[in-house]
Amino acid sequence: MPDRSTIYEVAQRSGVSTATVSRVMADGKGFSEATRERVRATAAELGWVPSGPARGLASKRAGVVGLLFPDLGQSGEAEEESPLYVDQVIRGAERAATSVGDAVMIAATRTASGRDLAFSIAGKTDGLVVMARSLSEADIAVLSRSVPVVVLAGNSGDDGPDFVGVDNRSGSREITAHLIEVHGHTDLAFLAGPADSPDSGERFEGFCQALRQAGLPVPGEPAASGGFTEAGGRAAVAALLAGGQLAGGEPLSGGRTPRAIVCGNDEMAIGALIALRASRLRVPADVAVTGFDDIAAAHHVRPGLTTVRQPMRELGEQSVRMLLGRITDQAAPRQSVVLPTRTVIRRSCGCRPRSAGHAQPGKA
Repeated sequence: MPDRSTIYEVAQRSGVSTATVSRVMADGKGFSEATRERVRATAAELGWVPSGPARGLASKRAGVVGLLFPDLGQSGEAEEESPLYVDQVIRGAERAATSVGDAVMIAATRTASGRDLAFSIAGKTDGLVVMARSLSEADIAVLSRSVPVVVLAGNSGDDGPDFVGVDNRSGSREITAHLIEVHGHTDLAFLAGPADSPDSGERFEGFCQALRQAGLPVPGEPAASGGFTEAGGRAAVAALLAGGQLAGGEPLSGGRTPRAIVCGNDEMAIGALIALRASRLRVPADVAVTGFDDIAAAHHVRPGLTTVRQPMRELGEQSVRMLLGRITDQAAPRQSVVLPTRTVIRRSCGCRPRSAGHAQPGKA
């Protein structure tokens, strides 16, 4: 196989012009399917692929999209305790990018140095997907004047950059209503994520909506905050049971054992299970626990975690596809996509699942 194959050799052997070769390799139009197959077969035979730098010069594109996410270790937690859903989002983003021949540049952006990094990679990419809590809204607004930006799981708003997120309120409302209506729980506590997390705030709002609809008292703030980590969830629930402090600093008198704990994500819920077990409280007989995300571990813990499944990989895919569309047409109307969630019933709420899609309330 020749080592120095060029677009000219591919064109000559295929019987087409170099412009046609370029269009075929870029998935363009204006030629027959037979021509497409012939050019691709010739390129494969010669071992030729378009030069990234040359393709970038011709299209004025770098062929790289950026994905910014918060440095979840900044709070002092170990790296393995960072939200596992980030990995699935990245996988989805990479799948969407590689399907069109682009690469993904990933960066963790928190604090002043993270902000500097974000602005630095903006000049090396064709556009950015910015996950919630990666940058301030002011910084995002500045960046979006220079490169196309899609906000992922942040504040959607009515203007600003394109947005992709999930229906946090509905998911949290439905799982809370399940605890109230199916299991009859009236004393529920919400375990929140970071105070600056839009996702956590929306999930707390959904929790409060379910309480309000059931005629139950609605708290002014979450019972505690676990920072979206397993260790944080464990510590928050232990403090709640022992009589620590509420998220706002209000002291608890003698501790509290709610009948159900609605956690803002699965990792905190797993931490809650550990804390309850350490206090010799049974789940779900003494305390029901639910999560949000449906990470792989939710299926393997005991009891299995009832949770809200959000389409993590689809979030990554949709955000990159939306970004690629914005790169192509920067004058297009603003887009905002909210993906649906689904309640997944396992045993931690008190149900006894019989098969996929069916559940039976358990007897506490």
